Amino acid sequence: MKHTGTKAMGWVAVVVLALSAGSALAGKPVMKKQLSGVVNLNTASAQQLDLLPGIGEKAAKRIIEHRSKTPFAKVDDLKKVKGFGAKKLEKLKAFLTTSGPTTVAVKKVAADAKPEPAPAAQGRRPPGR
Repeated sequence: MKHTGTKAMGWVAVVVLALSAGSALAGKPVMKKQLSGVVNLNTASAQQLDLLPGIGEKAAKRIIEHRSKTPFAKVDDLKKVKGFGAKKLEKLKAFLTTSGPTTVAVKKVAADAKPEPAPAAQGRRPPGR
C-alpha cells in the first residue's frame, strides 16, 4: 500500500508542475505583428516591401525589377509580377498604393487584440465613384 501512496504523490507533483507551467504561460501574452500604413509600389525599398504579409526577399526583388521597366499605374498592376495573383493581391490591397509616401509600420500586439482598421489606400477611388 505504501507503494501506491508514492505513485499518487508522484502524480500530484506532475499535476502541480503542469498547472504552474500553464499559468506561467498564461501570464505571458502571445504577441503577433500588426501592420499599419501603406507601401508605395513605385518607391518602397525591398525592406519595406518585405514587411508585407506573403512578400519575401525574392518577391520584393521582382516588384522592384518590374517597376524599373514599367512603373505601377494602379495597384492592380501588381498582378503583372510573377507570383501575384488575384488572391494574394486581395490580401495586400489595403496596404498598397502607387502614389504618395510609404508609411508602413509594424508593431507587436497581443494575439487576442482586435486589429486596427486598415487605412484607405491612396491612389484608388472609393467604390461607386
